[in-house]
Amino acid sequence: MALSASLPGQPVILGFDPGRQKCGLAIMGLDRCLYYHEVIPASEAIATIKRLQRDYPISFLVMGDQTSAKEWRQQVIAGLADPLRIVPVDERYSTLEARDRYWQMYPPQGLVKLIPQGIRTLPRPIDDIVAILLIERYLERLTA
Repeated sequence: MALSASLPGQPVILGFDPGRQKCGLAIMGLDRCLYYHEVIPASEAIATIKRLQRDYPISFLVMGDQTSAKEWRQQVIAGLADPLRIVPVDERYSTLEARDRYWQMYPPQGLVKLIPQGIRTLPRPIDDIVAILLIERYLERLTA
């Protein structure tokens, strides 16, 4: 899901939340401007990263360090003609944080607003939001 109609004028960071069934991808500038985020089937991850490399000036990839991260790191390096530098980021508790962020990004409408946030069912996977959080965690680590 592309967000910005214009291409970034600066290098961007690709966030990657790897998984066995599905993966989350996000592209964000150093200014924290979000350009893209999407959840894709795991089988399409390498092809999608290749396409994103063509479409955006990606400087490197930040990736979660938990679920199948070692295998994915090898697949990404082997699958790309122009390999990206991969920076691992601690992804502990990122799914819980992503649930809260989802409702900030997409506030509930209608009667759903009356349901307490902790028991609302998410209408879609949030792996892309985890990818956004991974980029933000990396940027926070830089400024800390």
